Amino acid sequence: MAQVPTGSTFYIASAIAAAKTVSSATNASESVITSTAHGYSNGDIVIMYSGWGRLNKRAFRIKSVATDTFVLEGCDTTNTNFFPSGGGTGTVTKISTFTQITTVMNPSSSGGDPKTVNYKFVESDVEYSINDGFSATSYTIEMDADSIGTAGYTALKSLTDVQTDTVLKIITRSGSISLCPCTVALNESVAMQEGQINRVKAAFNGNNRLVRYAS
Repeated sequence: MAQVPTGSTFYIASAIAAAKTVSSATNASESVITSTAHGYSNGDIVIMYSGWGRLNKRAFRIKSVATDTFVLEGCDTTNTNFFPSGGGTGTVTKISTFTQITTVMNPSSSGGDPKTVNYKFVESDVEYSINDGFSATSYTIEMDADSIGTAGYTALKSLTDVQTDTVLKIITRSGSISLCPCTVALNESVAMQEGQINRVKAAFNGNNRLVRYAS
């Protein structure tokens, strides 16, 4: 069923636990991560820091938790050209706290588009084009300027100061979830316009690809 933005809620990862060592990551339709005594639970959101570039800095929900292992839900690492066997070691961090961002207006996304390289041989009168990966997905939102002092505003301000990795979580009215790994830039300069409420803008600058879950 088609959806509109109305009813969507926005959250920012405002607290992140200490990193745990990842000793192995399997090549599977949903990768199994080995991290000794990780202490995680089903449904936790984590950020992966991996030797696999296509996995590095991405956020996932975890499932099938055991004492020393867990599964990255929806993380397909079967292609060993992209995910060379044994190369997925690194660290993992758990999102300890998500803080809701309230009074959100005019959300928009950008990026995720293919990046191309155009080239032409001298003997040809037509260019060629090849795919050179994808741009990172980013979001921008506006907020009521009077939301200053709320928990979400304070979290965005703090994350802007430190520029550490975080995750933007968006939950639509239907329950679908998007996880966008990012850094935050809150512009506290108040935009004033006749016929509009005073607003400030926040940008969420993407790191790698986002992940979506149906619910």
